[in-house]
Amino acid sequence: MRPLPHRHSAPGGGAPPPRLGHGDRRRARRARRSHAGDARRVDLRPRPDCGERRRLGHPQPGSARVKITIDGVTTDVPAGSTILDAAQQMGIDTPTLCYGDTLTPVNVCRVCVVELENARTLVPACSRKVEDGMVVHTDSERVRTSRRLVLELLGSAADLSTAPEALAYIDRYEARPDRFGPDSLTVEQAVKVDNELYVRDYSKCILCYKCVEACGVDHQNTFAITVAGRGFGAHISTELDVPLPESACVYCGNCVAVCPTGALMAKSEFDLREAGDWREEEQTEVDTVCPYCGVGCNLTLHVQDDAIVKVSSPDDHDVTRGNLCIKGRYGYRYVQNRGPK
Repeated sequence: MRPLPHRHSAPGGGAPPPRLGHGDRRRARRARRSHAGDARRVDLRPRPDCGERRRLGHPQPGSARVKITIDGVTTDVPAGSTILDAAQQMGIDTPTLCYGDTLTPVNVCRVCVVELENARTLVPACSRKVEDGMVVHTDSERVRTSRRLVLELLGSAADLSTAPEALAYIDRYEARPDRFGPDSLTVEQAVKVDNELYVRDYSKCILCYKCVEACGVDHQNTFAITVAGRGFGAHISTELDVPLPESACVYCGNCVAVCPTGALMAKSEFDLREAGDWREEEQTEVDTVCPYCGVGCNLTLHVQDDAIVKVSSPDDHDVTRGNLCIKGRYGYRYVQNRGPK
């Protein structure tokens, strides 16, 4: 069943609805179009704010301000900000893996935890809202010990070879994943290659849930992937574990864009890595506008050896917020298809 829009009530009294003529049906279809506030619907009509999408869970401009002390420095931040917002405002580099500016915090990686005075446990900086007078320590020994252990557990259970952020954090906190066993003991799974656009290597998955959020209500509203299983058996899967081409996937690649470990990867990048020819340090990035429609999505072309090898979109762009459709993200091959000479 689908919820009724708020401004249209169901027929009452048990009487059957009247038959509709052609014009009535056309008007009814127009009435059924989504309106702001309708449950599980997306309103794509222009808004007074010109369609600008603010970061999820973040305060609106002009909100009240509160004082907070972080690492001995007192500052004031907008009410409704998170500790992570306040730390970033002060230039404090707080590690995150499951957090994304355009995603709802899910608090699963625990790499961003900080110490809050008078609190019994460490709290996730990405979702904990600031309170007036709050005193926070982002780099205490307790915090460093917790982050070190989390990184060791992640590194011992997943292949982080294509996760540069996680590897940098492991070095930063002197974590030693090998103390839980050699790399050969990590959970190994066969790479799933069932389409021409991207691959799934769940041996690299750290269950950050970012792909699920991007495929769900935060971005695409496709719900092609979800978390299956419980406890240690939890894993990312399509519905009923069907192959990707048989799922609801629309191949927008927004899940690939937010994956922090390379568990989801564009097939073009995967093939180059398998051939030992992926040279990210030599790639150049060119910003342009997608030519397929009039929306005006910003594209960042990743170019290697005069060929486009990947397309992304900036998270801070007001139109895309890092999201693209299948044409924008994967429809670049025609540029290099010059035909027979």
